[in-house]
Amino acid sequence: MLVRRARLSKTSASRWRAGSGAPRCGRGREGGSACGGGPSGCGKSTLLNLLGLLEPLDAGEIWLDDVCVSRLSRRAQCRVRGRSIGYIFQSFLLIAGLTALENVLLAAHYVGRPRPAALAEAGRLMDRLGVVHRADHYPAQLSGGEQQRVAYCRAVLNAPPLVLADEPTGNLDDGPRRGDPGRAARALPERGTSVILVTHRADAAARADRVLRLREGRLESQGGDGHS
Repeated sequence: MLVRRARLSKTSASRWRAGSGAPRCGRGREGGSACGGGPSGCGKSTLLNLLGLLEPLDAGEIWLDDVCVSRLSRRAQCRVRGRSIGYIFQSFLLIAGLTALENVLLAAHYVGRPRPAALAEAGRLMDRLGVVHRADHYPAQLSGGEQQRVAYCRAVLNAPPLVLADEPTGNLDDGPRRGDPGRAARALPERGTSVILVTHRADAAARADRVLRLREGRLESQGGDGHS
C-alpha cells in the first residue's frame, strides 16, 4: 500500500507540520517499511494517529493508494481503518474485561469476519508470538511484554495491507527473542504488508527501507532535505 500526505499539519502539545510527499512503504504485494524517529514528545505518536485516521488533521491530506481518506466521512474512515489498517499501540489499549484471545478476535468482529477462520488464525498468531498459553488470561494478568504481543496479534489478524507500530519493542520484558513484536513487524513487508513505525531507537530505524525524522516541528527525510 502506498501512503501519501500533502501539506500535513497538526497543532497539539507537540506542534509540527510536513510538506507534500509520502513515507512510501511499497505498493501492492511488494511491501516495504518506513520509520519515523525523534525524541520523546516530538509528535511521533500523533503522526501515527493521523495516518491511522484516529485524529483529525488541522490541514492537508492523507492518501492510501489512490483514495484521499482524509476527505471521507468519519464512518467511512472507520470502515477503511477496520479493513486496511492494523495498529500496534504503545499503550496496548487492550480491553480489561476481555481475555487475551477475545481481545485479538475483536479485529475480526469489527469487520464481520467469520469466527471459525478468525479463531484459527488468532491461535496461529498467538502461538508464533509465544502467548497462546495465556489466551484465557485477562490483561491485568499479563506482563507488559505479553500485552504487547497480544496487541500485535490483534493488529495483524485480518492481514491488513498497512500496519502502524508505535514503539513496537518499547515494552518487552524478556529481550528480542521469540515473540518480539518489533521483529515480527519488520518481517511483514516480506509478505506484502506495508509498515510505518515510530521509535526513538536508532537500531530499529536502521532496518527500515526509509527513515524520516521529526525535527523542530517538521517531518523530514533522513538527511534533512525536507522531502519525504
